[in-house]
Amino acid sequence: MFQWRMIIEPWQWAVAALAALMVGVTKTAASGLGILVVALFALAIPSTKQASGLVLPLLIFGDFVAVFSYRRHMQWRFLWRLFPWTALGVVLGYYALGHISDRHARYLIGGIILALSASSYWQRFRAGPLEKNDALMHWGVAAGVGILAGFTTLVANAAGPLMSIYLIAMRLPKMEYVGTAAVFFMLLNLFKVPFMVKLGLITIASFGFNLVLAPAVFAGALAGRWLITRINQRLFEEIVLAMSAIAGLLLIL
Repeated sequence: MFQWRMIIEPWQWAVAALAALMVGVTKTAASGLGILVVALFALAIPSTKQASGLVLPLLIFGDFVAVFSYRRHMQWRFLWRLFPWTALGVVLGYYALGHISDRHARYLIGGIILALSASSYWQRFRAGPLEKNDALMHWGVAAGVGILAGFTTLVANAAGPLMSIYLIAMRLPKMEYVGTAAVFFMLLNLFKVPFMVKLGLITIASFGFNLVLAPAVFAGALAGRWLITRINQRLFEEIVLAMSAIAGLLLIL
């Protein structure tokens, strides 16, 4: 169970504050940063699993800001097919969390993210810069992405890179990308809360820690809103894919 005495060194507070700031940027500009947030919390918190529980309420704070900011850009047609499969993935992740080690979970998720990143780069270069990857519209691919996203988000809050690759393959303009991702992750993260409470990863003590870091999340969200309006579409996609690949590599290493 999380205790305040687990965070005692100034560098731990500094890392946690930086991670909270990045949560805000992630929610309003570049969701590929999500894994880097988890990695930073893993540095500050002794338990990787407990770090995952600490991240979730901060992600939800950022979700509310992102949905309020970009709700008019939401594209439901890209998400309806994902929600049932993602819920199934969350349930599978809940049962797996008690039977899989932190190390094995990192290897599994990191390998999946790297494979999807490589596939996305290959599809982009093969299809051309403006063509949509229609193959990913098939329900079977959406089901696979949904289940993996649900599983990885419960185990390590690592669904960001998966959804980044999926939405970029749909060739969404950056504002529609951010708006669609914002609503998806708000619903997904709220759905996860009872499971994380049941696992003892979200407690009253840990939520108090979240409230202390909440201002950093909101500051990051404002920075992300400023950034998203000043970056071009092609560069935006390249940055998100690159961060996704780096995140997968960090998990493995």
